[in-house]
Order: sequence, then C-alpha cells, then structure tokens
Amino acid sequence: MPDRPILITGCAGFIGSTLTDRLLAEGHRVVGLDNFCDFYSEEIKRKNLAAAMAHDGFELIEADLRDRDAVLSLFAKYTPASVIHLAAMAGVRPSIERPAYYTAVNVDGTVNLLDGAVSAGVERFLFTSSSSVYGNNEKVPFGESDIVDHPISPYAATKKSGELLCHSYHHIHKLPIFCLRLFTVFGPRQRPDLAIGKFLRLAKEGKPIPMFGDGSTSRDYTFVDDIVAGYCAALEKCGTAALPPYRIYNIGGNHPVSLSEMIDIIGQVTGQRITIDRKPMQMGDVERTYADLTRSKAELGYAPKTSLIEGIRKQWQWMQG
Repeated sequence: MPDRPILITGCAGFIGSTLTDRLLAEGHRVVGLDNFCDFYSEEIKRKNLAAAMAHDGFELIEADLRDRDAVLSLFAKYTPASVIHLAAMAGVRPSIERPAYYTAVNVDGTVNLLDGAVSAGVERFLFTSSSSVYGNNEKVPFGESDIVDHPISPYAATKKSGELLCHSYHHIHKLPIFCLRLFTVFGPRQRPDLAIGKFLRLAKEGKPIPMFGDGSTSRDYTFVDDIVAGYCAALEKCGTAALPPYRIYNIGGNHPVSLSEMIDIIGQVTGQRITIDRKPMQMGDVERTYADLTRSKAELGYAPKTSLIEGIRKQWQWMQG
C-alpha cells in the first residue's frame, strides 16, 4: 500500500470509527472526514474516535460533504491513495420525512467526493451501499446481479443513485470502484437508533420492546467486525488486475433471523423477561434481507465469522462499561 493516506468519510460513526481503528492498527495513515451532524449525539461520536485521536497516524478533518470547496481542498492537500466513503444520512424512516436532505448529503455529497477523487488521482474508491437497494426482492438470497430498480424509501433510492454515479465515474475517468452493499450491521458502537442496541437498552431498563408487524420480518444481521473485514478485503483487491475495476459486492451475514427470534435472543443474552409492544408495520420497511455471498466469497475471500447471539453478547458486554 502506498505512503499516501486512506481517506475515510464518516470516520466518527459506528462502522467508520471501527474501521479507522483497524486500519491504524495495521500501520496505515488515515485522514478522517466527519461533520458530527446532530442525527445522534456528537458526544458518542467523539468517544468513538478517542483511540484514533491519540494515534500519530490519524488526522481529523471536520467538514460537510455538501461543502464542495472544503471537499476539493481536502483532496488537494492530502492526495489520498484510497477513499472509503461511509458518510451518509442513514435510516429508512427519517428519509421519508426529509428526502431533500438525504439527497443533498447522499447524492450531491457523493458527487463532490468523486470529483475530488478524480482530481487527486485516487487509486481505489470504496462506496458504501445498502441492502435496502433490493427493496422487497422476491428472490432470495439477494444477488448482486438482481434488478434493483424498485427502492421503497428515499434512503434506498439515494444508495442506488450512488452506485450509478460511481459506475459513471468509473466509465468516464477509469476510477476503480467497489460498491459494498451492507446488510443490517450491529455490534459495539452501534448507532443508538438501531434495533439491537435500542432493544438491549430497553431490556436493561425493564421497558417493553416495540415489535413492528407480527415478528416474521427477517434481517441478515452482520457483526461489525465482519463488515470491517469485508472493507479490508475490498481495499486490498480494488484496483488490482485480478478483478474488474467496477464491482458490486454483498457484505452480509448470510443467515437471516426473524424479528421475533432476535427479540428472544435479546432476552436470553440480558437475562431479562421481555415484554412486547406490538405495533403496525412501518412505511419503507422491507419484509426481509438475505445476502448471497457467492461473489464476495469467491472474489474477496469474505466469510462472516460471528453469529447473531455471539455478536449480541459482545455488544451487551460493551454496553456494560
């Protein structure tokens, strides 16, 4: 890997900070970009970055992806060899309430980043996509070659748009780009609005856990360390002659679990008696996600190692202290 740094956008977030720590431990120089938006507590994000901030190989840039001048200036100053683009407005339901905001950050911000990457001669670009692009795909498991033209939330639409933009920049500028479709990530540092962390807190407090629908919806939960391993494998392979220079990969757990089963595991791990607060299905939620890992296993050597119950135990232990 060249001496030029790796740029990680969204470095203070759940996945971004975990990946930053991993790359620093492996001896890479990392420039982190984050705007510490108020989607959730800035204090949590600062705490996520505590270890990185104490590392000589890390530098933090506080800026917004929508600030084109700031983004282009960053590329001119640091000329990163690699970009890992994690920064985004996340969440299906909030995107329904604020679609223009999601588009500005996730689409316009991505364009600014791609333009910066081209101007700086970036050698590889990893774009973070989402299993949400599959919508209510009837075929399972979800494969990268499946048609994904029917997103059911603005968030999913912005992620599909990002993939298309990446393809156009690869085609025009020959920029090597891998798009990683992540499947329901959980583990230590998980965003406080996401289900597993939220349910663990409610169980600890003896409060009811909301169940949207009849509990039969399922998700391909993926532990954060397995996600990070997928990024590291993609970073190593992107831009090499061994693989196509534009590629989409599923990064998931390959083992869907129903909502009711996940809640049962929460009770088992916490030792708490769980009370269910039944609610109707919410707009924008998909019925299931299920990653076909054939391509990512064959081409990246990706293989998730952490089961849902093992991962929830690790997240529960982390929450204790």
